[in-house]
Amino acid sequence: MTSVDQEKHKLESLENYRDSIDRLDAILVFSLAERFKITEKVGKLKATVNLPPSDPTRENRQLERLKKLSLEAGLDPIFAKKFLKFIISEVIRCHKKFK
Repeated sequence: MTSVDQEKHKLESLENYRDSIDRLDAILVFSLAERFKITEKVGKLKATVNLPPSDPTRENRQLERLKKLSLEAGLDPIFAKKFLKFIISEVIRCHKKFK
Protein backbone atom coordinates (compact mmCIF):
# COMPACT_ATOMS: atom_id res chain seq x y z
CA MET A 1 0.00 0.00 0.00
CA THR A 2 1.46 3.34 -1.01
CA SER A 3 1.60 6.31 1.34
CA VAL A 4 -1.14 7.98 -0.73
CA ASP A 5 -3.33 4.88 -0.32
CA GLN A 6 -2.60 4.81 3.42
CA GLU A 7 -3.57 8.47 3.74
CA LYS A 8 -6.78 7.85 1.79
CA HIS A 9 -7.59 4.87 4.02
CA LYS A 10 -7.03 6.99 7.17
CA LEU A 11 -9.33 9.72 5.85
CA GLU A 12 -12.01 7.13 5.04
CA SER A 13 -11.66 5.73 8.56
CA LEU A 14 -12.03 9.21 9.99
CA GLU A 15 -15.18 9.76 7.96
CA ASN A 16 -16.59 6.42 9.12
CA TYR A 17 -15.88 7.31 12.76
CA ARG A 18 -17.58 10.67 12.30
CA ASP A 19 -20.61 9.01 10.70
CA SER A 20 -20.84 6.70 13.73
CA ILE A 21 -20.59 9.67 16.09
CA ASP A 22 -23.36 11.46 14.17
CA ARG A 23 -25.64 8.41 14.48
CA LEU A 24 -24.90 8.12 18.19
CA ASP A 25 -25.57 11.83 18.69
CA ALA A 26 -28.97 11.38 17.05
CA ILE A 27 -29.70 8.44 19.36
CA LEU A 28 -28.74 10.57 22.37
CA VAL A 29 -30.98 13.45 21.30
CA PHE A 30 -34.00 11.25 20.60
CA SER A 31 -33.43 9.29 23.82
CA LEU A 32 -33.24 12.50 25.84
CA ALA A 33 -36.40 13.79 24.18
CA GLU A 34 -38.23 10.58 25.11
CA ARG A 35 -36.87 10.76 28.66
CA PHE A 36 -38.09 14.33 29.06
CA LYS A 37 -41.54 13.40 27.73
CA ILE A 38 -41.80 10.81 30.48
CA THR A 39 -40.38 13.07 33.20
CA GLU A 40 -42.91 15.72 32.19
CA LYS A 41 -45.67 13.19 32.91
CA VAL A 42 -44.01 12.45 36.25
CA GLY A 43 -43.89 16.17 37.07
CA LYS A 44 -47.56 16.63 36.25
CA LEU A 45 -48.49 13.58 38.32
CA LYS A 46 -46.40 14.79 41.27
CA ALA A 47 -48.15 18.15 41.11
CA THR A 48 -51.59 16.53 41.26
CA VAL A 49 -50.68 14.68 44.47
CA ASN A 50 -48.75 17.62 45.92
CA LEU A 51 -45.31 15.99 45.86
CA PRO A 52 -42.20 18.19 45.63
CA PRO A 53 -40.42 18.52 42.26
CA SER A 54 -37.26 17.00 43.73
CA ASP A 55 -36.86 13.53 45.24
CA PRO A 56 -33.32 13.38 46.70
CA THR A 57 -33.64 9.70 47.67
CA ARG A 58 -34.57 8.71 44.13
CA GLU A 59 -31.91 11.00 42.67
CA ASN A 60 -29.19 9.44 44.85
CA ARG A 61 -30.32 5.93 43.85
CA GLN A 62 -30.15 6.96 40.22
CA LEU A 63 -26.67 8.41 40.66
CA GLU A 64 -25.45 5.16 42.23
CA ARG A 65 -27.13 3.11 39.52
CA LEU A 66 -25.56 5.26 36.81
CA LYS A 67 -22.14 4.93 38.44
CA LYS A 68 -22.40 1.14 38.19
CA LEU A 69 -23.65 1.30 34.61
CA SER A 70 -20.89 3.69 33.58
CA LEU A 71 -18.24 1.41 35.05
CA GLU A 72 -19.73 -1.58 33.20
CA ALA A 73 -19.77 0.45 29.98
CA GLY A 74 -16.23 1.77 30.37
CA LEU A 75 -17.43 5.36 30.75
CA ASP A 76 -15.82 7.75 33.20
CA PRO A 77 -18.18 7.63 36.23
CA ILE A 78 -17.34 11.23 37.15
CA PHE A 79 -18.48 12.39 33.73
CA ALA A 80 -21.59 10.20 33.94
CA LYS A 81 -22.46 11.69 37.33
CA LYS A 82 -22.07 15.25 36.05
CA PHE A 83 -24.22 14.41 33.04
CA LEU A 84 -27.01 12.86 35.13
CA LYS A 85 -26.89 15.72 37.64
CA PHE A 86 -27.39 18.16 34.78
CA ILE A 87 -30.35 16.14 33.48
CA ILE A 88 -31.85 15.92 36.98
CA SER A 89 -31.52 19.66 37.46
CA GLU A 90 -33.35 20.26 34.18
CA VAL A 91 -36.09 17.81 35.17
CA ILE A 92 -36.54 19.56 38.53
CA ARG A 93 -36.64 22.94 36.79
CA CYS A 94 -39.39 21.65 34.51
CA HIS A 95 -41.30 20.05 37.40
CA LYS A 96 -41.37 23.38 39.23
CA LYS A 97 -43.51 24.74 36.40
CA PHE A 98 -46.30 22.36 37.40
CA LYS A 99 -46.54 23.47 41.04
